[in-house]
Amino acid sequence: MVHFYNQWSGMMMMISTSKLQQFCLIVTCWLAGLFSCLVFVQYSSFTCEPEPIPYYRSYNNVNTLNPTPDQQEEKPILLLWMWPMEKRWDFKDCKAMYNIDGCQLTDDKNLYNQSDAVLVFHKGIKRDLSNLPPSPRPPFQKWIWLHVESPTNTARIPGLEKLFNLTLSYRQDADISVRYDLTVSKKPNEDFVIPKKDKLLCWFVSNMALYSGVGTRLKYYDELKKHINVTIFGGMVGKRLKDEDYYSTMASCKFYLSFENSIHIDYITEKINGPLSVGTVPVVLGPPRENYDQFTPSNAFIHISDFPDAASLAKYLLQLDKDDEAYKRYFDWRKHVTATPHLIFPYQEFIIYICHACEYIGRYKDYRAAKDLYKWWFSY
Repeated sequence: MVHFYNQWSGMMMMISTSKLQQFCLIVTCWLAGLFSCLVFVQYSSFTCEPEPIPYYRSYNNVNTLNPTPDQQEEKPILLLWMWPMEKRWDFKDCKAMYNIDGCQLTDDKNLYNQSDAVLVFHKGIKRDLSNLPPSPRPPFQKWIWLHVESPTNTARIPGLEKLFNLTLSYRQDADISVRYDLTVSKKPNEDFVIPKKDKLLCWFVSNMALYSGVGTRLKYYDELKKHINVTIFGGMVGKRLKDEDYYSTMASCKFYLSFENSIHIDYITEKINGPLSVGTVPVVLGPPRENYDQFTPSNAFIHISDFPDAASLAKYLLQLDKDDEAYKRYFDWRKHVTATPHLIFPYQEFIIYICHACEYIGRYKDYRAAKDLYKWWFSY
């Protein structure tokens, strides 16, 4: 009996041990399988499934998002076909003055067939068109028409009607519109102080410019000077003013005659930017006040159309001369808006235009058909 019990106990121990080993083996295999699946899933998620391409990348080669130096596209070439008024300057000024470096500027005509755009100065074109770039032009090339005068002072040269793809001018509706924009700041400017004044009303104008145009500004000036003293600088009309004294002299005037030589929409030039930038109140003659309001705070200038005649304007200016608080209100806009002084030396006159043309062709590669130039330019 005892012997049988011992055999039975041994058998049960062997069976229990076998099941335990089998159970351990099953658990081990299960854990190994689970680990393998996890590894496979993790490996698959990082290597097998392609990364979804966002919609804004789906229409472009992904390599163009962060190109290597070898993949970067060369800067487009802008060929200056003629120097405006023969006023030459260093092309590096675009980077130094306006942080513009989007094209390769050149005046080397040997690069004509490689140039993405050719800039032509209207006043430099001969009547027989003999000094224009050769035709036919390369199919990828655009011609840019540069003109900064008003329609009144524009010579019609036959044959230019449908030669140019792009227009470069002060006009808002030009393809490349260049203006002396004001800068707005959210943080109030506490540093501005109205400069000391020792002159009441000033005008910087050359002898030729004084008697040019349609005569509107000359006629108004002749009437205005009967009622108020106007200090004139320039040429044979007044004291010769050195270029370097331009801003300091203007700052010494309470008011400045920002008279345009002709009246056209958007024809608002540096004549208003100068006084705005130095702390002088401009008295403007040009397009309607509504047009000025598009570019300049309404309380920053005085428009002649606000008065029935020159005598009324003179009376108002003389009153402001005696009322410091009323005069100061013409500078309330300076708390959040700043006018940047423009370049004043003669050779710098066209730098801002050419640099912005460089910026334009560096950004825009779209096709542009030639437009009817004169139909557009003389429209208003």
